[in-house]
Amino acid sequence: MGLLTFSINVTLDGCVDHREGIADDETLAFFTRLMDESGAMLWGRVTYEMMESYWPAVARGDEEAPPAMREWAVKLEAKPKYVVSSTRKDFPWTNSHHIAGDLRTGVQKLKDATPDGVLLGSGKLAAELDRLNLIDEYRFLVHPRIAGHGPTLYQGGLPGTRRLELVSAQALRSGAVAMHYRRERG
Repeated sequence: MGLLTFSINVTLDGCVDHREGIADDETLAFFTRLMDESGAMLWGRVTYEMMESYWPAVARGDEEAPPAMREWAVKLEAKPKYVVSSTRKDFPWTNSHHIAGDLRTGVQKLKDATPDGVLLGSGKLAAELDRLNLIDEYRFLVHPRIAGHGPTLYQGGLPGTRRLELVSAQALRSGAVAMHYRRERG
């Protein structure tokens, strides 16, 4: 069974709006490494649609992008992508699959079938999966910014505090800090 790892950009005040993070080579390298180490990606519909609207065109060369971004887009194109949605059924982007039905059952089956682990990149979906105790690790890239707006991490709350064990912390040149936590079970 693979681990489910939640990874996202977050500001110091908890904002997870993707436009608030620092988009540089180190950030791209951080997320490329996470994707390379994972067997599959997992998103909610909104995140999937945001990614689908841009990255396939970069992978095809239809969108101008630096070489490192194009390389990331090509890797993402090849990576299995799983989407949780109750409103959309068709996911035409290469290697995309729909998780329908019971959320706990569908995601647990995905974890069981993916020994290299699943990388989760959707804030709202993460909150739901955390409520179901399915998230094993957290890989946050904390940016040295205060956004002053939302959406924020876990803004809908959780039923209880999650106790985490620090695995590693690494400062990037931009001032962002890559934080790796493992969920304490017990």
